[in-house]
Amino acid sequence: MNNLLTVALAQISPVWLDKDATLKKVEDSIVKASEAKAELIVFGEGLMPGYPFWLALTGGAEWNKDVNKEIHAHYVSNSVTIEKGDLDSVCALAKKHKIAVYLGIIERPLDRGGHSIYASLVYINEQGEIKSVHRKLQPTYDERLTWAPGDGHGLQVHPLKQFSVGGLNCWENWMPLPRTALYGQGENLHIAVWPGSDHNTKDITRFIARESRSYVLSVSSLMQKTDFPETTPHIDRILEKAPDILANGGSCIAGPDGEWVIEPVLHEEGLITATLDFNRVLEERQNFDPVGHYSRPDVTKLTVNTERQTTVELE
Repeated sequence: MNNLLTVALAQISPVWLDKDATLKKVEDSIVKASEAKAELIVFGEGLMPGYPFWLALTGGAEWNKDVNKEIHAHYVSNSVTIEKGDLDSVCALAKKHKIAVYLGIIERPLDRGGHSIYASLVYINEQGEIKSVHRKLQPTYDERLTWAPGDGHGLQVHPLKQFSVGGLNCWENWMPLPRTALYGQGENLHIAVWPGSDHNTKDITRFIARESRSYVLSVSSLMQKTDFPETTPHIDRILEKAPDILANGGSCIAGPDGEWVIEPVLHEEGLITATLDFNRVLEERQNFDPVGHYSRPDVTKLTVNTERQTTVELE
C-alpha cells in the first residue's frame, strides 16, 4: 500500500520560551503518533520554543527598550542550535519509530555567527536524518524585530513513500514564487506551518491545494494567556495586554481537489490523523498541473538561489 500515507498533525502548545520542556512535549507527540501508526508528524511554526507574542504586547518596535532586549535575550537563550545536538533526541525517535518529522523551530545557527535567530522548518526523514532546514525567507511584520531573514537553501522536497513533501513557514505560503519552487521539484504533499489560528489556515489551505493539485497539511500551535510561564522575564508586562486566546489552532487538511479532508480544528490539543491516497494527486493532475502540462517554461521560468548564505567563508 505504498500509495497510502498516514499523517499526524500535532496541534499542541509550547511550554513558552522553554526549549527543554517544549522538547519533551515534542518527543511525547512523536511516540503517540507512532502508536497511531502515523508515518509523518508535523508541528507548528517555531514551536520550539514558541512564537514571539510579546512583540505585540510590549511595544516591541520601541528602540533600545530594556523590556524587549531582555525578553529577546531569553528567547535566543532558549532557541535551537542544531550543530550542538539540540535535535538529536528527535532524530533518534524518528529512527526508532520509523516516522518522518516536520518541526518548526527557532534556530540559532552557528553558520551565521550564533547570535541571530531564524524561524526554521526542519525535515527529519524516517531514518532519523535531518534532510533540510528551511529558514523563513521573510519574517512577517513585527517578527522582523526578533527573527532574521533566511535563504533558499531549504527550499527542497523529499521522497516519502510515493509522495514528495515540502514545506513553508506561515505567510511564506502566500508567496507565489517559493510555492512554485517546491511545485517545480515535484511536490505533491505541501506542509504549511503556522503559529496558530484559523484566520490563517481556513482559506489558504484549500487555495494551495487547488492551485497545486496536491494535499496540503496546515499545522498550527495553541496558546492561551494561562500558558505563559511565571518564570518569563517581564511576565506582568506581557499579561497586562494579552488576550485570553492568542492562538486557537486551526490545523486542517485539504485534498488535491481543494476540498476539506479535515476542516480546521479549534481549541483542541492533541494529534489529528488522516490517511492520504497518492492516487488522488494523479487524478487531479489530469486536467491541471502547474509545472507540467499546464505551464509554459519557454515564456516564464523561475530561478532559485539555493546557496546557504553566510557572512564569512574560511578557505
